[in-house]
Amino acid sequence: MSTKLVITAAFTLLSLTACASEEPTFAPEVLTVDVNQSILACGERIYVGAPVILWDDPVGYNAYSTDFHFEQPAPSVTAPERGELRYAPGRVDRGTGEVLVAPETGGFIALQQALDMFVIHYDVCGVSQTCFKVLHDRRGLSVHFMIDIDGTIYQTLDLRDTAWHARQVNSRSVGVEIANVGAYPVGSSDGAQVLGRWYDTDVEGPLITPPGDPKNLGILTPGFVGRPARGRKIVGSVQGEMREQYDYTPEQYDSLVKLSAALCRHFPKLEADAPRNALGRVSTLRMSEAEEAEFGGIVGHYHVSAQKQDPGPAFDWERFLVRVQTRMMSL
Repeated sequence: MSTKLVITAAFTLLSLTACASEEPTFAPEVLTVDVNQSILACGERIYVGAPVILWDDPVGYNAYSTDFHFEQPAPSVTAPERGELRYAPGRVDRGTGEVLVAPETGGFIALQQALDMFVIHYDVCGVSQTCFKVLHDRRGLSVHFMIDIDGTIYQTLDLRDTAWHARQVNSRSVGVEIANVGAYPVGSSDGAQVLGRWYDTDVEGPLITPPGDPKNLGILTPGFVGRPARGRKIVGSVQGEMREQYDYTPEQYDSLVKLSAALCRHFPKLEADAPRNALGRVSTLRMSEAEEAEFGGIVGHYHVSAQKQDPGPAFDWERFLVRVQTRMMSL
């Protein structure tokens, strides 16, 4: 199932310098976009029920490309060279070297046996267009999905292939980057500066106010105004440190719920639950190596890396998981 959407797509002309504060210059072009509602795994369609833009769409983001999506960045330690892959074809066990899913020819059943983890990230970039620029053009990395502030899901790779997004669990996982400028230590000057630039308040509460011209941010929904799902900054502990963050938009939660439910429904090792502590609550700490080896389900990036905080204290784990489980019953 697909629908047609006429948008003004924006393509960058000038390079960016910093993720959360970038203000690119674009040349607008009117395009008609075919918005799917299914993702691809080993070439097979999986119905999600949310707007999906695939990597081969004119306004999609193609992690298979070995060129730069925007323009070649200035040389840096992390920037890739032209011709370099940003992903690994197929699925190979990190420890044993066993081929779990063969590149190009590996089938859906093999992928069902290989995948048991869905890793949720925030992108620290605010919009998916900038996220892809940073991942693909600057850092030589990849992620299977990005979810923009309007709920649009971008798929950049077939799930058969390994995205580089979460180090040691890449071969067994699917990754998603949700557009959000992130969480910051409570009272920090950096946090106050970034959150102050990206959010304002009106009579209805907080709203997202990205720097620069809204028409140049690659957001597909014309005139979209994004608001956090909860009307205040959320403060909470991640990795033992108190951080503050604005919540994700309702549109992002809706799309993430539908995407997660579809994945959990089709991949039997992927449970619709997250790591929990002794009290039965979703953990706010990195899992131990033994816990990580045994767990199959939905995780935050911080569950698999002690250096990470995403998706942050604002991510509404319990409500999200209940919605995923409810959605699965209707699929």
